[in-house]
Amino acid sequence: MSGAGAGAIRRRGLLAAGALALPWAARAQGGGEAWPSRAVTIIVPFAPGSSSDIIARAMAQQMQQALGRPFAVENRPGATGEVGARQVIRSAPDGTTLMHAPISTWAINVALRPNLGYDPVTQLTRITQTVRTPNVLVVNPRLPVNDLPGLLAWMRANVATASYPSSGVGASDHLTGEMFKIETGTQMTHVPYSGGGPAMTSVIAGDTQISFQNLGAVIPHIQDGRLRPILITSAERSPVLPAVPTALEAGLRDFVVYSWQGFGGPAGMPPALLAQVHAAAVAALRSPGVAPRLTEQGFDVVANSPEEFAAFQASEIERWRQVVKAGRITAD
Repeated sequence: MSGAGAGAIRRRGLLAAGALALPWAARAQGGGEAWPSRAVTIIVPFAPGSSSDIIARAMAQQMQQALGRPFAVENRPGATGEVGARQVIRSAPDGTTLMHAPISTWAINVALRPNLGYDPVTQLTRITQTVRTPNVLVVNPRLPVNDLPGLLAWMRANVATASYPSSGVGASDHLTGEMFKIETGTQMTHVPYSGGGPAMTSVIAGDTQISFQNLGAVIPHIQDGRLRPILITSAERSPVLPAVPTALEAGLRDFVVYSWQGFGGPAGMPPALLAQVHAAAVAALRSPGVAPRLTEQGFDVVANSPEEFAAFQASEIERWRQVVKAGRITAD
C-alpha cells in the first residue's frame, strides 16, 4: 500500500474515533473546556412523577453513567411550564442548565397565551424531541357506548351532562378534547384538574365521562376494565392496544395527535456545545437502559436533530393556534 493510501486510512480512522468520542472529549467552544466540566441540572417545569419528570430522570441517570459527571433533575412547576422555562432562559448557555418539558411548554402555551412570559422559539435552544405518545379516547365503562358512532349519539342526547376532564387548561388532553368537539360538531363541558391522574380518576368515578389520555397512562385502567377505549389518535394501531381503531378508522379525518416531549437549553448555546449535548441526549434515549423502559410505558423514542425539532415545533404551534382560534379557547 502506498504512503498516501495508508495516510488516508489513518485520517479516516482518526475522524471515526473523534466522532465516537465527541460527547466525552470534544471541546465545547472551539478550544474551551470539555462538556460537561461541571454538574448539569435538568429543569422539569412540572411536578415529580409527571411523564416529563420520569423521562428526564431516566436520561439524567444514563448520561451521568456515560459521561462521568453529576446530572440532577430539578422540578420547577407552575403556569403550565412557564416558571421552569423562565429559569432556563435566564441561565448561561454553557450546557449546565437544560430543560425537559412537554408539548404545552414548547408549543401550546404560545398558541394559547398571548401574554406568555417567555418565547420557546427565540429564548430556548431546541436540542431534540425526545418522545411522543398518542392519546386514547376513553370513556367510563358504565356509558352505553362501544364505538365512536355510539359515543357521538350519546353525546348529542346528553348535551347538558356530557363532560370531559383534562390535566389542566392548555394541556394536550384539553386541546385534543376541543379539537374533537370541532371535528365532530358536538358539545361537552371541560373540567380541568391539576394533573392527568386526577383527570382519569374523575372518569373512572363517573364524575366525568369522556377523556383523551396518554397511551401509557391509560393502559392499566383499560386492562382492569376501569376505562373503555374508543379510539387511538396515532397514525397506526398500537401494538399495545391492537383491537382499538385509529381515529381515521373510526371515522375522523385528519385526527392524528401525539403528546410529545422536548429537550432543550437556553438560547445562544454554541454549535459545538449543542452537538455534544445532542449526541449525549440521543445516546441516552436510545440506550438499552432507557429505550425499552420508555416503549413499555407507551412512548415512541424520537431523538431527532435540533433542526428537525425546530421545524416540528413550528408546525405544532401553528396547528394548535388554529384549534385555539376555532374553539375560541382562552387560558382562563
